[in-house]
Amino acid sequence: MIKPGLEFVYEATGDLKPPVAIGTTYDGTRRIIPILGGGRVEGPRIKGKLIGNAADWQLTRPDGVTVADAIYALETDDGVVIQIRNKGLRHGPPEVMARLAAGEEVDPAAYYFRTVPEFIAPDGPYDWMNRSIFICSGARYPLGIKLWVWRVL
Repeated sequence: MIKPGLEFVYEATGDLKPPVAIGTTYDGTRRIIPILGGGRVEGPRIKGKLIGNAADWQLTRPDGVTVADAIYALETDDGVVIQIRNKGLRHGPPEVMARLAAGEEVDPAAYYFRTVPEFIAPDGPYDWMNRSIFICSGARYPLGIKLWVWRVL
């Protein structure tokens, strides 16, 4: 197995904000998931923390697939802020998705959670992120998510 180049560990603790329901629309059910500060980003070329006051605008389609569209940022340990837009899909057997929705911890191999993060870094030591394509595999946990990110070479 190829080791991921970045690892995001986003685990919310303390004052969790509930999702904001938009409701049923013509293409499915929409909600806004607040992204709080905290969590670590670790990789061989970058280390930092996630910045809060962001959101994942989710759509759950009639076929049960959840479409994620999250915009957030990280601050590196040397003080550089990098914007992230992460779009992707999460789905699985109905019984597995029901367990996730109930807040249970579920083996990530039991469902599909993949995204394509886009990084927008300022000129400087992290501008290599602007010139690369990344793919991601994720896991949802009761208090957050974990993302494993690979740079496509």
